[in-house]
Amino acid sequence: MKCVELLAPAKNLETAIAAINSGADAIYIGAEDFGARKNAPNSLSDIEKLVNYAHKFYVRIHVVINTILNDTELDKAVKLVKKLYNIGVDAIIVQDMGLIKAAIDGKIPPIQIHASTQCDNRTLEKAKFFNDLGLSRVILARELSLEKIEEICENTDCEVETFIHGALCVSYSGQCYFSYANGGRSANRGECAQPCRKKYSLIDEKGKVILKDKYLLSLKDFNASDSIEKLISCGVKSFKIEGRLKDINYVKNVVAYYNDLLNKYAQRTSSGKIFLDFEPDTDKTFNRGYTDYFLNGRGQCFNFLSPKSRGQKLGKVKRICHNYFEIDADLNPQDGLCFIKDGEMSGFLVNKVEGNRIYPNKMDGIKTGTLLYRNFDSKFEKQLENSKTVRKIGVKFILNGKILTAIDEDDNKAEIIMPQGETPKNIEKMKENIILQLQKTGESDYYTQYVDIRNAEITFLPVSKINEIRRKLLSLLNEERLRNFKRLEQKPIGYTTFPKQEIDYHANVFNNEAKEFYKNCNCNVTQPALECSDKIPSGIELMRTKHCLKFAAGLCGQPCKKLYLADVKGKKYPLKFDCKNCEMVVLNP
Repeated sequence: MKCVELLAPAKNLETAIAAINSGADAIYIGAEDFGARKNAPNSLSDIEKLVNYAHKFYVRIHVVINTILNDTELDKAVKLVKKLYNIGVDAIIVQDMGLIKAAIDGKIPPIQIHASTQCDNRTLEKAKFFNDLGLSRVILARELSLEKIEEICENTDCEVETFIHGALCVSYSGQCYFSYANGGRSANRGECAQPCRKKYSLIDEKGKVILKDKYLLSLKDFNASDSIEKLISCGVKSFKIEGRLKDINYVKNVVAYYNDLLNKYAQRTSSGKIFLDFEPDTDKTFNRGYTDYFLNGRGQCFNFLSPKSRGQKLGKVKRICHNYFEIDADLNPQDGLCFIKDGEMSGFLVNKVEGNRIYPNKMDGIKTGTLLYRNFDSKFEKQLENSKTVRKIGVKFILNGKILTAIDEDDNKAEIIMPQGETPKNIEKMKENIILQLQKTGESDYYTQYVDIRNAEITFLPVSKINEIRRKLLSLLNEERLRNFKRLEQKPIGYTTFPKQEIDYHANVFNNEAKEFYKNCNCNVTQPALECSDKIPSGIELMRTKHCLKFAAGLCGQPCKKLYLADVKGKKYPLKFDCKNCEMVVLNP
């Protein structure tokens, strides 16, 4: 079986530990600065605590430094990388080529470098570029098909990481300037205002409204669970869950779900067994409806009704009375339900439940036949909140003569000499006591797989002494595990030829070192990052996306009229359609 990694998001230390306990093989998290989710920073102290916790289970920690950096910030980022390496972080995820140049110049230690999806990794040529540079991993764009992912895996030597779950950016990652053009908040600087989740209308050049006041750029959430086995066969190494801003319950549920799924098809890169006390269900957690995006060809990836969570489909209302309705569904007080009313998502809370009679806090818009969804499952959320799910490492105890040995599932070993005492009056009873106490691993990081004392020299020991010996032995085993943990280091990297001879603002060059990097890769940067200027020129591509409004409006294949995306204030963005590549472009007016 192939050995793969489940990579989980974390906004803070608490969420990261919950993700590890739920089955993550690796965590990606932001530091104090330079992460593409500016609202999810973490201190070096907390990251060090996380590293120490994670490495016990051979779980790896990746820190995101995936914004573009100005010259002053680049110097600070280099210093930050040194600190991250010194506290044991396993990898950094980068977008700015200035950092890669710093690595080539020997300014940062040999920490593994992963090319962020913000680097616009959607072609084999781009993946091969980072592979030939010598980077440890390339993180692919979400828009790729299974065939394209397999092609990249087969033609590169570096590890390949791909997203499998979570929110979708409508634009190719790293190529969206919509937020910066409409308020100065740059996605490439970690400040995206998410204008894609707002209302727009689709109109033609004569002002005819084709789609009115809909969330036209809002996509469903990604769910690749039906393609996990195929992705493993393609050669994907790391399976990434989106969500560094998601709450802890979301992370627990989704990580546990994919942990169970990956275990069916592959071995894992970390250690330990997950003792789960809830049944994971991705329908019960935040989602806007699910799509597998373009993994298996074009499907309906958009949700024009609402950017809010739709949740779990329940069924239709069977009967309406003056202050309650009836539905065949298992509901609880404080559940949040929603439905579509006049083309909009509308919602309410459940106050009381009596059998199939549901008493909501308001009856507005609920009719017989209304299809209901549950976007907040109060019972499930409470179960997640109170979950005692733990992760423990398998250990075997062998008492041979006077030597008690503990061997963990990774073949780490610790030994201790058993104290000698009087011969017990009842040797078989003493054996039972030893076995029983060695099976009780309590609050430690271990669970006992078996105890072998067939060749033991049995002397009398009180229960308290056996417990003390077990605790000391497991502590020694923990030390041995950490000693034997192998941090993977970045191999030497060097310049190689970039796939293009020239590149414009799409390269997001924001510092002199990044420009020099491209020059050393035989590529001329003709235009700096758009963030270098306060004003974006007319006609600039604000985003390029596989989501096509012509397709969504049923106009695919028809003679191409001039179409515009109009916001609620009437501002019109010209649309361009690259039908050969099945892409839509939103232009700056």
